[in-house]
Order: sequence, then structure tokens, then C-alpha cells
Amino acid sequence: QVQLVQSGGGLVQAGGSLRLSCAASGRTLSYYTMGWFRRAPGKEREFVAQLNWSGDNIHYADSVTGRFTVSRDNTKNTVYLQMNSLKPEDTAVYFCAASRGGGGTSQYDYGFWGQGTQVTVSS
Repeated sequence: QVQLVQSGGGLVQAGGSLRLSCAASGRTLSYYTMGWFRRAPGKEREFVAQLNWSGDNIHYADSVTGRFTVSRDNTKNTVYLQMNSLKPEDTAVYFCAASRGGGGTSQYDYGFWGQGTQVTVSS
């Protein structure tokens, strides 16, 4: 089992930046595909980004492409989501997730989840 603990997030003005971290314990993340999802109020959880274990295969949702950057440091067992040029519509609870397989854009592709962290972008 892998446990994921998230940190970061908070309140920021539109145009600002935040970085989310997702640290693993219990097992190395080295061979897991990692994903980021978010759930806005009244909406279903949606895909944000994913990267494979080596970090050279990355996908982003169209809504965040060019503004968000996902990365990982396997030596620290940690994955990051750098969010720049934030917009009010980015307001959501953000979740990191781990997949033993190839991951994907569906939440059902992931078996392990962080606790979620709130990101609020004011206009």
C-alpha cells in the first residue's frame, strides 16, 4: 500500500501561483504513474494532469495546459503540481493519485489517493 499526503494550496488572487506537493509513504513512487485531479463545487472530479514514472510522458487537461506543470522527484518520493496564472475557475479541491498501471484521465484508473487540498482563487 502507498499512502499519499498532500500539502500546499490555499487562497490566492487571480493571476497568482501555488504549488501543491504529494508525498508518498509506505512504498516508493518510482514505478507509479501519478495523476492530479480536482473537484470544483457542484461538479464531478476531473482530470488535471498525469506523468509516468520516469517523468517523460506527461498529459494535461486542455483547461490547464500552458499554466500548470506537473513534476516528480523520485528521490524524495514526491510529486508536484505548479500552478501559475491561476483563474477563479481553478477553484477546487485538488487530489493527487497513484496508479500501478499506466494511469489515465479517469479517476478509476488510480487506486491510491491523497486527502485533497483546497485551492481558492479570488477574482
